[in-house]
Amino acid sequence: MVDLLLFRHGIAEERHQGADHPDRGLTPLGLERTFKVCSRLRDLGLIAERLYSSPYRRARETAELAVKTGMAPKVELISCLAPGGDPWPLVRRLQGSCLLVGHEPDLSLLAAELIGARSGGLRLRKAGLCHLRWEASHPDPRGVAQLQGLLRPRLLLPGCV
Repeated sequence: MVDLLLFRHGIAEERHQGADHPDRGLTPLGLERTFKVCSRLRDLGLIAERLYSSPYRRARETAELAVKTGMAPKVELISCLAPGGDPWPLVRRLQGSCLLVGHEPDLSLLAAELIGARSGGLRLRKAGLCHLRWEASHPDPRGVAQLQGLLRPRLLLPGCV
């Protein structure tokens, strides 16, 4: 089986003049809330053998929090998870339990394609998680994954707005 956890980065600094930048980090609230979400996910047993992250700072910081809380052993930066990247070569070779940390709309589009849903049918909130599972024997998992859970931070941390 492949157990795939798709995790969107936490609350990040504002865009400068509307433009995205790879060096935008998490805000203090983003760091705090993402750490709490990661801790809660670990407590729920959502742990991965491998963690792949976008090299963008906000995703990298999110991935480091996942490692710090025990969700995964280490961070592996991979450019295909940067915004607009092509994750399919990575997804096709996944085995076991894996955590991918990245961006929207890329993660939601990936999840939708994996479960055979329409594009735009899923949406990950900041520090939100999507859990998917499929048989590792499928050479191309598109349309065969089963949705195990779609979790918003608000569901994981009651009382957070």
